[in-house]
Amino acid sequence: MLVWERARHARIELTLLDAAAMRRLNRRSLGRRGLTDVIAFALPQANGSLLGDVYICPEAAERYLAGDPKGLPDNRGKGEWGAVAEEMIRLAVHGTLHVLGYDHPAGPGRTRSTMWRTQERYVRRLLRGSH
Repeated sequence: MLVWERARHARIELTLLDAAAMRRLNRRSLGRRGLTDVIAFALPQANGSLLGDVYICPEAAERYLAGDPKGLPDNRGKGEWGAVAEEMIRLAVHGTLHVLGYDHPAGPGRTRSTMWRTQERYVRRLLRGSH
């Protein structure tokens, strides 16, 4: 079990979307064209709790791992199952951290941000617990 620092009472739902649905969500909700791997929404409640939705596109994660250029650093593999499973965990943690109020800069600085370091710490813990 992980304890998130920023919210004591949060309900975060994870939803997997195919590529077409993720493109539509990206366009309708964020005004951006194209496929993305994760989108997160937070809805703070009056009682101090937090509701969140994290949408993940496994196809986008697979494309990224296969080397499809997205401008993101640190490709992790060739699309094999272990790498895909790790990337799905990373995306779930990434989206959850966004719901909890974390953010990162765009571009190369993202992997040096506090959010990224926190994300990778949780990913390592979750991967250790899955073996």
